[in-house]
Amino acid sequence: MLPRERQQQILIWMEEEGALRVSEISKRLTVSTATVYSDIKPLVEQQLILKSLNGIYYLPKKTHVSSYVCSYCNKQSNTRLSVQLIKLNQRIEHTCCAHCGLLRYQQIGKEVSQIICYDFLKDTMISAKIATYVINSDIHLNSCQPQVITFESVKKAKQFQSGFGGSIHNFEEAIQVMLEEKNGDRCCQPKRKRIEKNKRYLHG
Repeated sequence: MLPRERQQQILIWMEEEGALRVSEISKRLTVSTATVYSDIKPLVEQQLILKSLNGIYYLPKKTHVSSYVCSYCNKQSNTRLSVQLIKLNQRIEHTCCAHCGLLRYQQIGKEVSQIICYDFLKDTMISAKIATYVINSDIHLNSCQPQVITFESVKKAKQFQSGFGGSIHNFEEAIQVMLEEKNGDRCCQPKRKRIEKNKRYLHG
């Protein structure tokens, strides 16, 4: 089977199954994992699939971007800190940062097929579900508080933490931290809720 034929077969599997490990693809195609990595490289570059440490994920071809405004706090979200939530209906929601992305996922998780963020150091796409999160570091970025920064591996997160502090969490833990901060009123809130809260304050 030629490389182009293998790539087409990989895309068929990805569209049907959503995600696969490289070792599984290697087994199905009866080729080495090195060959699989070579085959998927152009697919990743064309953003047809997403490669992560645990495998590869399918990115729907026909998606509708709802807006580049954060769907949680209404800030502009077309930055390297943004998070994409790909919904089952193939619409894409953007959030301005991982902080809002985690909270938005907690709200609509059942509607989401994939959630994607960017590695802070490499600026490459990674699956948010297997990313490592550093929360409340000393570095100051233009993002919502408490600040959340994403990394593709625990090792990279620990290297960053050694210089800039913060706490390290996996996906589920990071969501829980955001919920606790939200309940403690130290977290940004959706614009509508902030407006309602301000009205209550102004009118006693």
